[in-house]
Amino acid sequence: MLDKRTLSRLALSTAILVAGMGSAWAVETLRFSHTDNPGGSRQAAAELFAEKVAEYTDGRYEVQVFPSGQIANDPKAIELLQLGGIDFTVSATGSYATHLPSLNLTAMPFLVDTYEQGWELYDNSDWLQGEFAKLPEKGFRVLSTWEAGFRSFTTDEPLNSPADAESMKMRVFPNDMIRWSMDAIGFQTVVMPITEVYLSIQQGIVNGQENPVDTIKSLRFYEVAPNITLTRHVYSPLPLTVAEKTWQSFSDEDREAVMKAAVESAAFSRNLVKSSVESQLAEMQEDGATVNVPEIGPFRDAVQSVYGKAKDVYGEDSVEEILADAAAIREKLPAKN
Repeated sequence: MLDKRTLSRLALSTAILVAGMGSAWAVETLRFSHTDNPGGSRQAAAELFAEKVAEYTDGRYEVQVFPSGQIANDPKAIELLQLGGIDFTVSATGSYATHLPSLNLTAMPFLVDTYEQGWELYDNSDWLQGEFAKLPEKGFRVLSTWEAGFRSFTTDEPLNSPADAESMKMRVFPNDMIRWSMDAIGFQTVVMPITEVYLSIQQGIVNGQENPVDTIKSLRFYEVAPNITLTRHVYSPLPLTVAEKTWQSFSDEDREAVMKAAVESAAFSRNLVKSSVESQLAEMQEDGATVNVPEIGPFRDAVQSVYGKAKDVYGEDSVEEILADAAAIREKLPAKN
């Protein structure tokens, strides 16, 4: 028969073992913030990413997704990444340019003409990969690139040419390159977060905004600015980023798992957005929107000054490098008429 001291030691050992097992089995929660609405492509890709992270880490991590800017708008979410307040976000490349200004160059107008060209640019451009490699020192890193598509306009009055833009106020997000392009086309530009755009158009503060079709549909901008003008003036995908503090806390095994989830969710996002454009436009037309494909030549001509301004601000070498990468990709993967 065991004495009291032995029983006490056994009880203590069992408690320590159970506590250790509980710690090993504890699920760590990671927070993912974005500004897309539930039902949008970003939310769908985020849900898949969360599912895959849980699967590939054997349930050690749970990714909680917060859509619709519940935690923060895009610029604030990136600041929270740096501070460790959230673990993941996904936003337009230009949103990250506040912390690495050279990324503004990805928003130069008419760099690429097709999704396939855009994917090649983001996955394999030497210049862009070199810029992404600088981001960890800023407090976050790119895991993969999700899709949003090509930016086009929604306005409260028809927009058929740059001449029509001269009477309009256009919302832009805090990005020099986008603002320069809008100024060059002829708009009066107003900077504001995307979460304020719908109401601002409704109240007449601005006459419209420019975003990819997927975002126009998801955030319902066509309800207040029903003239959709498909200029496709900027390719605007969505780098998925992780807080560097979070990344450094992962084991090598967990980094591999998270990266695998990021790559798979990117492939899902790209396919979903590309394949949904026509049906999204049709749905918006059924709801009363008008879709117009204008003559693109006048818009291309209007923004020619932007390339020179980019060289003055960001340096001729950087501008020439990304323009050369884009030109090589357009030649390698020509658009099909």
